[in-house]
Amino acid sequence: MKVNVQAVNFNIDRKLVDFINIRLEKLQQFYDKIVGIDVSLHTENTSDKENKSVDIIVRIPGDDLVVKKTAKSFEEAADMGAEALERLLVKRKEKVKAH
Repeated sequence: MKVNVQAVNFNIDRKLVDFINIRLEKLQQFYDKIVGIDVSLHTENTSDKENKSVDIIVRIPGDDLVVKKTAKSFEEAADMGAEALERLLVKRKEKVKAH
C-alpha cells in the first residue's frame, strides 16, 4: 500500500510525513484490500485557529473512501481522519462479508 502526501502552498517537513504514513498504514489491519492512500494538506484562510485541513482518499476496489477533517494541527486532523476511516473500513468489510 502506497501513501502519497501532498502539501498545498507550503513545504512539508519529514516528521509530519512520517507521522501520517505510520498512522495511515495501520488502516491495513482493518481492511486488507487497500490499493493506495492520497493525502492532501492545506491551510484555510480564516481567522479561526482550526484552519489546518487534511483530505484523505483511500483507494479500494469498487470505489474510494473520502474523509476531510479540520483541526488546530495537521497531526490532529490526520489522526481524526484515520479514526473516521477505521470506522468506514470496518463497515465496508462487514458489508462485503454479508454479501
